[in-house]
Amino acid sequence: MVIAFLAALITSLIVPPDRAYLGYFDCKTLVCLFCVLAVVCALRRIHFFYMLARKVVQFFKTTRLCILVLVYITFIGSMFIANDMALLTFLPLGYYVLSTTGKEKYMAFTFIMQNIAANLGGMLTPFGNPQNLYLYTAFSIPNGEFLAIMAPPFLLSVALITVCCLFVKAEPLIMEEDELVLHKGKTLLYLLLFALSILIVFRSIPYWIGLLVIPVVLFFVDKKALKAVDYPLLLTFVFFFIFSGNMARIGAVQAFFANLLAKNTLLVSVLSCQVISNVPSAILLSRFAEDYRSLLVGVNIGGVGTVISSLASLITLRAYATYQPGRVKRYILLFSLFNFGFLIILTGFALLM
Repeated sequence: MVIAFLAALITSLIVPPDRAYLGYFDCKTLVCLFCVLAVVCALRRIHFFYMLARKVVQFFKTTRLCILVLVYITFIGSMFIANDMALLTFLPLGYYVLSTTGKEKYMAFTFIMQNIAANLGGMLTPFGNPQNLYLYTAFSIPNGEFLAIMAPPFLLSVALITVCCLFVKAEPLIMEEDELVLHKGKTLLYLLLFALSILIVFRSIPYWIGLLVIPVVLFFVDKKALKAVDYPLLLTFVFFFIFSGNMARIGAVQAFFANLLAKNTLLVSVLSCQVISNVPSAILLSRFAEDYRSLLVGVNIGGVGTVISSLASLITLRAYATYQPGRVKRYILLFSLFNFGFLIILTGFALLM
């Protein structure tokens, strides 16, 4: 957020604020993102996702299957609650399962696979990754076309993640019961609000309805859920809207990016993510790209690679450093090995498509 603010500030000195600034902001993207994040925060506060995932994990009795399920839950969760939220919800579950069953040796691998699953699982839906929601709205991509674009790399990602997890030994694993109980009334209410936010994303309901209904309901039912929303992420979008809007009005910059993207939009977007992360890359490059299909694929598979290619990767690194402070160097080495492996395979596949 701070970097985005500085970028917006610097470009504002080159392109002074005027009426054209009002056209920079994609209000629908901001509202949709806020609605989804707010409801997900409410569901997290009643331990809905944790309890759901824990029940699933309890059905599996070996380390291999348990890790596979943890990764799949993160994978599927990222499609519906966004990659950042999926990791914040399911990484603690992964730690809990492995630490209470004496399987800490698998923690680095599990966290890395959960991280990759969160970044790649979210690519299938418009609301799975923040950059998806932005591009889906900015280019008015039809629902069917969006799924058709993202299905091939998504299916390959599923296959690659599954193969990696199958190398884990099938050691016996036993989990203890948990005393947490879901609040039925709040669960039903929040699920209805979540359904409303999804309908808004898919353009079935005007986005302003969500902005009226969801904050008001949560204000009276759970104010802390509204406080827990990732406002720095929303502000990052706002600042990058200003930055990218100003960049698009600088003639030399416009010519440079237009020429670069004309050569290979996919590669440029993938490489850009490795340096400035996938959300900023999507916002910036969308101002100059005509091939939105390649841009969409590029900023999604570009989420794997360096530790800064996705903000979700930084969340995972921070969590692992908290749980295993003496093993961070080994984690980063293993993280780089798996992430660049996935990046090379997925980029090669996308280029051949």
